[in-house]
Amino acid sequence: MENCCNEAPFAVLREFLALPHNANAVLEKFAALPNAVRKTGGPKEGFVYIPGTRENAVLLVAHADTRYDKEQPVELIEDEDTFRNSNDLLGGDDRAGCAVCRLMLNSGHGILITDGEEGGAFGSEFLKRVHPEIFSEINRKYQFMIQIDRCGTGEFKCYNVGSEAFRSYVAEKTGFSEPDRLRSTDVVHLCRDICGVNLACGYYKEHTDEEYLVKKEWLHTLELLKVWLADENLPKFVLDEN
Repeated sequence: MENCCNEAPFAVLREFLALPHNANAVLEKFAALPNAVRKTGGPKEGFVYIPGTRENAVLLVAHADTRYDKEQPVELIEDEDTFRNSNDLLGGDDRAGCAVCRLMLNSGHGILITDGEEGGAFGSEFLKRVHPEIFSEINRKYQFMIQIDRCGTGEFKCYNVGSEAFRSYVAEKTGFSEPDRLRSTDVVHLCRDICGVNLACGYYKEHTDEEYLVKKEWLHTLELLKVWLADENLPKFVLDEN
C-alpha cells in the first residue's frame, strides 16, 4: 500500500479519536479557536460557529457527539491502515469530520460543529430556533454547505437539500456517487436557502464496538476538499434552483 500516513493530518485525527465520547470535549477545542462563537442550551443543544473569512466561502459542518455520549476513555488501536477502539465504538462518526474541519481551519471557509446530531439534530434545531440571526447568516453568507459525516468511501448524499445542478457539481468535483436520498443529518436542518451535501470520510460499522476508520479513505476526503475548496470562484447553489 502507498504510504498514506502523512503524519500532520493523522496526528490531528488521532487527537480527536482519542477524546472521550462526550461532545463537550470536542466543542471546547473549537470554542478556544480565534473568532469562535459558542452557544449552548438544554441537553445536546449547542454548537460552535467560526465564520468564514474569504470570498465565495463554503460552510463545513461536523458533529461533536457520538452515539455514546459518555466520559469513558478511548483506547486507540492503530495499524498501518486503520484506527479502532479496544474499549468500545471508535466514534469516527463524527470525530473524523471534526478532524477534517480542524485541518481546514486556515482555508477561510466557515466551520460549524454541532452537538446532538445523533438522535435528532438537536444542536442544529437549537441554532435555527434560538439563534435565527446565525441561521440566516449561514444561508446568506455561504455558497453551499458540506458536512463530513458519512460512512464508507466514494459516496455523497444531498438528501432533500440538493438541486440537480448541485448534485452534478458535487459528483464532478469529488468523483463520488449518491446511492439514494434516504435519512438525514445536520445539513437537512440547516439548509434553508442554499444546497448542502454530506461526504463519506472512511469510517465503517458506526454505532457498534466493531467500528473502524480506514486512514487512506479519510485522507482522500481531506485532500479532495483542500483542492476543491481552494477554487477562488466557488459557485453559489440556491436550494430551489432546477
